[in-house]
Amino acid sequence: MTDDVDLLAADKERRLSAWLAAQGRVAIGYSGGVDSAYLAVVARRTLGADAVLAIIGRSESYPAEQWAAARRVAEQFDVPVLELRTEELADPRYAANPSNRCYFCKTELWGRLVPVARARGFTTVADGTNADDLGDYRPGAQAAREHAVVSPLADLGFTKDEIRRRSRALALPTWQQPSSPCLSSRLPYGTPVTAERLRQVERAEEALRTLGIVGDLRVRHHDDLARVELGPAELAHWLAPDAAAQLAEAVRDAGFARVAVDLRGFRSGSLNVLHGVSAA
Repeated sequence: MTDDVDLLAADKERRLSAWLAAQGRVAIGYSGGVDSAYLAVVARRTLGADAVLAIIGRSESYPAEQWAAARRVAEQFDVPVLELRTEELADPRYAANPSNRCYFCKTELWGRLVPVARARGFTTVADGTNADDLGDYRPGAQAAREHAVVSPLADLGFTKDEIRRRSRALALPTWQQPSSPCLSSRLPYGTPVTAERLRQVERAEEALRTLGIVGDLRVRHHDDLARVELGPAELAHWLAPDAAAQLAEAVRDAGFARVAVDLRGFRSGSLNVLHGVSAA
């Protein structure tokens, strides 16, 4: 069964390479996550360095740790990178943090990225959306469509598991990297997005990584309370009294008055479930 899955993923990669070759030149919205890193590396291998550009949108909502990882992968695989500053926090519609916050974020991102790509001769602009993403609540996808951004991984049916498998086959260090959406995703809808709240979340997650926590991790911001979500492999250890005390101290040092470890563990999109915009 595993061999069949690997063969199917390898066949999809061949079709992805054929699609890329047909485009000729491709710019990619590049966060350095599992999906965009895979797409960027396959594009570089298929088209060569002169016909690929990975574009990073940098702002307060983009974790510094992920930016560093994105740059490392690009350097290792010789993927050309361009960085642009985005200003989504300056948009009051985004800062108000409605349930469609991601739409305003992606409108800002693609509104800056696409014209730059076109001016440099890249007629095709792609993102790393995969087939699994299509079943989730993703208002940012509308902004991508409005700016004619294409999603070849989703269109070719790549699942997250298949992307990880092919990333491992290509020796990408991201193959087992946990998902890391923007820092604003840690704030419940309706809680205004501010640079300080984002820094607070980032400091707390960095502190927990320094303690040795690996895998999936979220520090959810509930005013003075931090709700910590851990992957199942980590949860039991950090609930033990001594470890829990260490965890709580690290998070409090980041600026939270109270700390709670969510006994249900990590759940992708848990704030969407909390606010009823996606199913549990």
